[in-house]
Amino acid sequence: MGLNRELTDAEIVATPTPSPDLLTPDNSVFLFVDHQPQMFFGVGSGDRTAIVNATVGLAKSAKAFNVPVILSTVAAETFSGPLLPQLAEVFPKEPVIDRSTMNPWEDSAFIEAIKATGRKKIVLAGLWTEVCVALPALSALAQGYEVYVVADACGGLTPEAHEHAIQRMIQAGVVPVTWITVLLELQRDWARTETYDAVVDIAMEHDGAYGLGLVYAKKFIGANAAG
Repeated sequence: MGLNRELTDAEIVATPTPSPDLLTPDNSVFLFVDHQPQMFFGVGSGDRTAIVNATVGLAKSAKAFNVPVILSTVAAETFSGPLLPQLAEVFPKEPVIDRSTMNPWEDSAFIEAIKATGRKKIVLAGLWTEVCVALPALSALAQGYEVYVVADACGGLTPEAHEHAIQRMIQAGVVPVTWITVLLELQRDWARTETYDAVVDIAMEHDGAYGLGLVYAKKFIGANAAG
């Protein structure tokens, strides 16, 4: 029989159960790699303010759902400068792992921090896409991790460098996402009241037109305008 045959009713089993491929607060760890001044200076793939906004939105998403985060810099004291202040402000007590390696996956402290979380789904954002994001993404995949790269919280030297790196990672098995995708995937149900307000606040502050739409809707529809 052909591969494109239609399934019969008897073969279709549908239940109200989410896919195990989905990110949840209990199965993921967020990695923020090299969001530093010198690294931002070299970004030419997109608007740097937009990348900062996406990065902070992603960070607040992790915090709202109490997801483990790992912050890492490269050569902070000698070349690249400190962690992005807006990111550090979200996690004022979180240690920052500084490295000499361009590939974070080759730094033992970085790997030990990941292993300590016990999580196998990695949500990865950083600068530059073609180096300090692509290299750990490919390395993590090779060691059995699932990797979700937050494309709009990453930046490369040129549009081509960023896009080619994303394509290289996709071909290897990385899942490309955006920061708002991650936020809403973690929430998934507007009836989850414990995180509802935080999700709406993050979207209103960082998600442009959708956020403005929520501001408008809350004004004219009411407190439960998001869902």
